[in-house]
Amino acid sequence: MDKILTLSQNIWELLYRLRMKSKYAILLVFVAALVIIEKENNIISRVSDKLKQSPQSLPVANSTDSGFMLPENGSLLSLSALDLAFSQLKHRLQNITLQLGGTPLPPAKRTRKHVLLMATTRTGSSFVGEFFNQQSNIFYLFEPLWHIERTVSFESGGANAVGSALVYRDVLKQLLLCDLYILENFIIPFPEDHLTQFLFRRGSSRSLCEEPVCTPFVKKVFEKYHCKNRRCGPLNVTLAAEACLQKEHMALKVVRIRQLEFLRPLVEDPRLDLRIIQLVRDPRAVLASRMVAFSGKYETWKKWANEGVATLKEDEVQRLRGNCENIRLSAELGLKQPAWLQGRYMLVRYEDIARSPLQKAKEMYEFTGIALTTQVEDWIRKNTQAPQDNNGIYSTQKNSSEQFEKWRFSIPFKLAQVVQNVCTPAMKLFGYKLVSSAETLTNRSISLLEERRNFWIT
Repeated sequence: MDKILTLSQNIWELLYRLRMKSKYAILLVFVAALVIIEKENNIISRVSDKLKQSPQSLPVANSTDSGFMLPENGSLLSLSALDLAFSQLKHRLQNITLQLGGTPLPPAKRTRKHVLLMATTRTGSSFVGEFFNQQSNIFYLFEPLWHIERTVSFESGGANAVGSALVYRDVLKQLLLCDLYILENFIIPFPEDHLTQFLFRRGSSRSLCEEPVCTPFVKKVFEKYHCKNRRCGPLNVTLAAEACLQKEHMALKVVRIRQLEFLRPLVEDPRLDLRIIQLVRDPRAVLASRMVAFSGKYETWKKWANEGVATLKEDEVQRLRGNCENIRLSAELGLKQPAWLQGRYMLVRYEDIARSPLQKAKEMYEFTGIALTTQVEDWIRKNTQAPQDNNGIYSTQKNSSEQFEKWRFSIPFKLAQVVQNVCTPAMKLFGYKLVSSAETLTNRSISLLEERRNFWIT
């Protein structure tokens, strides 16, 4: 039995370490899962007498659910079926462990809150994330999933998107439990003795740049993402994990979680008291910002809009449509407040935060059940009235009440039309008004925001 349990654990570790295309990784997991189930069935039948279980209890642990089987045509299962298969497999292995004398992990203290800021790139998530980063009793991580995206190769769409979501979710769970060692499987080059100078945007997390995590500076050791306000030695993952456990609460900012439904196991995990804040922004503003921040990826868009010498590729337009649909579907699910999300989901528009940052910060903290400190209030007052012309594209300092509409003067009207054509359902849900002319787009006296009452539903 020990070999079977060890094999099941190794499967997940192997998936994290794989440096190959996702179709091979997922196939390997399925094959191994089928092997485990087959061996599990044989073992349970041999130890049933020893366990002295009633005949009624055996089928629960010994059933062979067809949900684990690959279809005859060899295609992968749907997102929900695949997720169910993985969950059932892990649940059954856990049950067997308990039957053989294992003990479950003790529940975490109920006073500890976990906050997940769920967004997409260029929605103002770095700025909003600072609302939690600036509070000293919160352990904050900035984009920890960045390493997974660059280490495990997943092609876009279909079953590969499902595979990436599974890995992202399982890594998130370990991080929320302060198991920061999980990241070592994805950092390149691999950390040695739990030391690394390659953690992405370490300087964006105060918790990783303060004592005791900030160790003495080591000369001639280059750290690309170094701490901003003090010189520290390479990140000691062990010290970081210990610091995480010592903090009262934890918050993470991620832009790589596409579907809210995939987070259900985390919301229902008894060890976590998870609150999810979904941040959205006008998709026209998002495109305008991405064309500046990721200029090379949007050369075709710019040439088509400004010079008319190129055509937009259909796959690029469809990718934009898919992004809007993922955001909309997640928001619709959250706003419906199914039983598992009751009191655990909040939707906020970046534009509302930019107009009233302190008020929205108070609402977000009230939602999470964490008391807002003067640290955060002071930071917001100081960093939402900064000059507009001296900050980089990744800066979290801005005159937020004026800057959130600057995109209206930088995006060509024909590009705004493309966004409106493919993102209309999402824009209507979030209260972003469509425009019919370039004059309307650039007329700041005409608001493009419908006034909405707080999206937060208790």
